[in-house]
Amino acid sequence: MTSKEFVELFYHEKTDYFKSCFDENAGTLISQKIKELNLSAEQKEALKEIVDGVLTDTYYTILLGGDGSANIGGRQISYKIYDEEENLLTGFGEIGAEAWKFFQNDENDFLSY
Repeated sequence: MTSKEFVELFYHEKTDYFKSCFDENAGTLISQKIKELNLSAEQKEALKEIVDGVLTDTYYTILLGGDGSANIGGRQISYKIYDEEENLLTGFGEIGAEAWKFFQNDENDFLSY
């Protein structure tokens, strides 16, 4: 696995989780709570932007923290993350670079889902 593939898995996880939050048929606690709010279309779009921002910041920070480029719980430490084939994925700044591409690039906007 490459650093790009690792980050892409996180990005897809974020995307899938985001979609499940607003899918009334998902049956998740979050989707039920959002449905119960009975929001207008405008309010729902505003909530989507908020949830997207929270998820983006969270996943991005975790990825950068794992690469030693950001604090996790107030501590900035370099971690070593290996895949199952013993390929080192962290420590070279590649996760941070790939995380920027996936999580901070406006081209990856999925709010219309």
